[in-house]
Amino acid sequence: MTQHTGGTMTDDRPAERTAAGTPRPRAHFTARDTWFNDPNGLLFHDGVYHLFFQNNPHGSTWGNMSWGHATSTDLVEWTEQPVAIPCTEDELVFSGSAVVDHRNTAGFAGDDETALVAIYTSVATDGPALQTQSLAYSLDAGATWTRYASNPVLDIGSAEFRDPKVFWHGGEDGHWVMPVVEATEHLVAVYTSPDLKDWTRASDFGPAHAVGGVWECPDLFPLRVEGTDETRWVLIVSLNPGGIAGGSGTQYFVGDFDGERFTAERLTDSPDLVDYDWLDFGRDYYAAVSFSNVPDGRRLMIGWASNWDYANDTPTAPWRSAMSLVREIGLTRARDGRHVLRQLPVLPDDAVRLTLGAAGAVAQHDDGAAVLVFDASAPLSAGSVTTFVLDAADGPAGEDLRLVVDADAGTFSCDRTRSAGEVFHADFASVDTAPIPDAAQAAGSLELQIVVDACVVEVYAAGGVATFTELVFPSAPYTRLRRLA
Repeated sequence: MTQHTGGTMTDDRPAERTAAGTPRPRAHFTARDTWFNDPNGLLFHDGVYHLFFQNNPHGSTWGNMSWGHATSTDLVEWTEQPVAIPCTEDELVFSGSAVVDHRNTAGFAGDDETALVAIYTSVATDGPALQTQSLAYSLDAGATWTRYASNPVLDIGSAEFRDPKVFWHGGEDGHWVMPVVEATEHLVAVYTSPDLKDWTRASDFGPAHAVGGVWECPDLFPLRVEGTDETRWVLIVSLNPGGIAGGSGTQYFVGDFDGERFTAERLTDSPDLVDYDWLDFGRDYYAAVSFSNVPDGRRLMIGWASNWDYANDTPTAPWRSAMSLVREIGLTRARDGRHVLRQLPVLPDDAVRLTLGAAGAVAQHDDGAAVLVFDASAPLSAGSVTTFVLDAADGPAGEDLRLVVDADAGTFSCDRTRSAGEVFHADFASVDTAPIPDAAQAAGSLELQIVVDACVVEVYAAGGVATFTELVFPSAPYTRLRRLA
């Protein structure tokens, strides 16, 4: 298979525009000419980041689920590799994770070899569509993969049991841990194993907070609280539908983990979705999980920049779907004592950075194929309402995305109801709202970083404490940001 780049383009990959006229993203990974959804098997090994993903190798809508594969050395420029784990007549290959088996616990590696091991959900194509957990391994740094002959390694007789996210807990006397969901029961089951093959159920978490759809794609990892020596654990849970912005969404819980059981430090019985903790307040950030084996203790995540409400219909061809930017994740303590995540994007070196001035100001760059990063600030004095308009300087009037910061309401919103040149799905138009972080309230202003990359817009507020990820499909790519007087 011909290799090609899915981040900053350096090869001859087709740069097709979307049906609406927006070019293919440069810094957000897209497949050459096929469909993908969830990121899978994220890991770092021998200087290379590996991004596996749910892929239909034979078309541009969901189906034939296999693990696609891309690699990068900088988290921005991605090279698509041959399909890693293809579906077969008997098995679809659903989401999962991958680890570097440094201790050769599974016994797949020989002398002077290191095994990469993928743990994925296997879905039978014959009879009941049972979901079981299976293994595949690579002895050549991820280039080729072999299914384990004794698959599956975990079977509870369920058709809603998926998305294992495996990591090593402890030192040399530690063990493997697998959070995995019972999707319709809104449970994250935690299993442990000494060797990736024999698993014991240790605990369950849930139901909790948002349960308006099936739970999917869990992740569990430690983070140091910024400015302290304290460590907390973060449990990520995606759900569809039932997200904060409608359709797909991703919530998180902060707490403690003892190697077998996760305990959340804050749970509420409130039915209001805004009272929960959300990884992103936009429509298009789902199934986000983190990379394993990353050096220097960094926690890096990437999500699928789409929404199941309309993902199969987005107006792109021959490719469909993009990943988000990779985000570095931190944990900070809010003024009310709550622990909240902070997310900052990994940006390409050649991104064009622009700063917006006061009321009536305009920041503009004429190259619609460039990755644009706008910095802006909105006052939070009593009665202030600030509107930012993102649009194409030479495009049709009114095809824009608007960010509105309302100091008295304590909210900022992202209005993309006019962001598509052509209406391609009834559920696409939306106005999405987030609470203004309390740190911004205390500072008296909301600082915004707005990243524009063709059909993907990512907004980072208050240093990344709140984010929006939104698809847009205007007739011409967005090139300017205006502050209305």
